[in-house]
Amino acid sequence: MSLPKQVRLVEVGPRDGLQNEQQPISVADKVRLVDDLSAAGLSYIEVGSFVSPKWVPQMAGSAEVFAQIQRKAGVTYAALTPNMKGLEAAIEAGVKEVAVFGAASEAFSQKNINCSIAESLARFAPLLEAARVNGIQVRGYVSCVLGCPYEGEIDPEQVAQVAHELFAMGCYEVSLGDTIGTGTPGKTRQLIERVGRRVPHDKLAGHFHDTYGQALANIYASLLEGIAVFDSSVAGLGGCPYAKGASGNVASEDVLYMLNGLGIDTGIDLDALVDAGERISQLLGRANGSRVARARLGR
Repeated sequence: MSLPKQVRLVEVGPRDGLQNEQQPISVADKVRLVDDLSAAGLSYIEVGSFVSPKWVPQMAGSAEVFAQIQRKAGVTYAALTPNMKGLEAAIEAGVKEVAVFGAASEAFSQKNINCSIAESLARFAPLLEAARVNGIQVRGYVSCVLGCPYEGEIDPEQVAQVAHELFAMGCYEVSLGDTIGTGTPGKTRQLIERVGRRVPHDKLAGHFHDTYGQALANIYASLLEGIAVFDSSVAGLGGCPYAKGASGNVASEDVLYMLNGLGIDTGIDLDALVDAGERISQLLGRANGSRVARARLGR
């Protein structure tokens, strides 16, 4: 199969990345990060999350961040909304696109959102209906698609079922998340082939963590299956608070470098992206998680 000519990167650093950081980050610094990413040419940025600060302290102030960012035409600024309360807060903040997340693992669903997969999907039904009435697009995430910290291997048919339910419910796109990063290219292709029987390939996205160093290989495998949307995080920020040992999402800079090498268009400026990632890394006092950024900055 020929590779896609264009790929959309969904930048999750400001949300999925920062939610795991220990030190508090000011609203101004979050705004600067989002604005830097917009300026670098990202067309989709997950800005924050409307969840209880009790559960995810770093996402406090998401409404203020949305109020202060410099919105660029043609850029989607999205938020994670796990429940109706979150959706209502997002609507109030002027958010035009939100995301919901389910799991392909029963054990992970219980640990992460304290309910079964079926219960979590049932909770999303009114949220999706309310979003539709308010003209808000909803993107769906499925976590643990290639392995679970509690259950180990996950049946691809289970992933296909959850993805299909989210799509049928009204999610315009479903992102398949390798939450603990144990997936390999062969299993990634098998998974996409199986899920693709229930959800069209052009409605699927990939979300790969690099815990086992397989993220770029899995993205390439997904490209071979016709997937053209990938979630990534500037400077490799983030992990998962409910998946011990899961390292960050794949670094946006590393994905972009690979896509550039394949002649695939993204509309993103690599140098500007490297600068954005290095600025937030220094602010957090952490090493830059992007190999491409480290190589270019070390020259």
